[in-house]
Amino acid sequence: MKHFLSSVFVFFIVVSISAQPLDMKLLKGMKARSIGPGGMSGRVTAIDVESRNENVFYIGTASGGLWKTTNGGVNFKPVFDKEQVASIGALAIDPSNEDVLWAGTGEGNPRNSLNGGFGIYKSLDGGRNWSLMGLEQTRHIHRIIVHPTNSDIVYVGAIGSPWGPHPQRGVYKTTDGGKSWKQILFVNELTGVADMVMDSHNPDKLFVAMWEHQRWPWFFKSGGAGSGLYMSVDGGFTQRTLPL
Repeated sequence: MKHFLSSVFVFFIVVSISAQPLDMKLLKGMKARSIGPGGMSGRVTAIDVESRNENVFYIGTASGGLWKTTNGGVNFKPVFDKEQVASIGALAIDPSNEDVLWAGTGEGNPRNSLNGGFGIYKSLDGGRNWSLMGLEQTRHIHRIIVHPTNSDIVYVGAIGSPWGPHPQRGVYKTTDGGKSWKQILFVNELTGVADMVMDSHNPDKLFVAMWEHQRWPWFFKSGGAGSGLYMSVDGGFTQRTLPL
């Protein structure tokens, strides 16, 4: 009660002072400074660096879009502000043409405060302009892999929405630069892609970690029958489960 009365007293003092005429000369020489709000980009969810110029790299954030630096991180410029969503889950620079950049939207970390996405985007000019290339229903894209010698082949790992059954989870592949996609790995409606890597010596050999999980506002279930490690040696068209 004591603190409450003190707050009321301070409030009326401030109001009475603010009601008096203010001599602007008293503010001469003072400079404005930012005191908030402190809206930030949130968690960094994805990073990719150009091999031709290590000073150029991109950073994707959970709720603040996509950022680019051309001077090794001294400063960054937002390059995704005009798109429909601001949540980035995965990034991939095309090894064959580093002006081409892929961005998967929807944070891939199934937190209680994760941000949803709306498909995968492609830029042909280093992030200046973007085109939506589909997969809008995947909600959360966690990994992107571009074939090292064929720019038309791209793999996308979708973790899907953790809030319930979701048939758009799994691995997707395009062989025409994103014009069409095929779901090449699906386990069940509660299992999404936790990680995905390509054999550096054989681009047809893929390893995919699948994770069954579900989140409720009051509980999180991690693991289940759908979890496991999968391998493909023919570009993802057939898979087999690896024992763990």
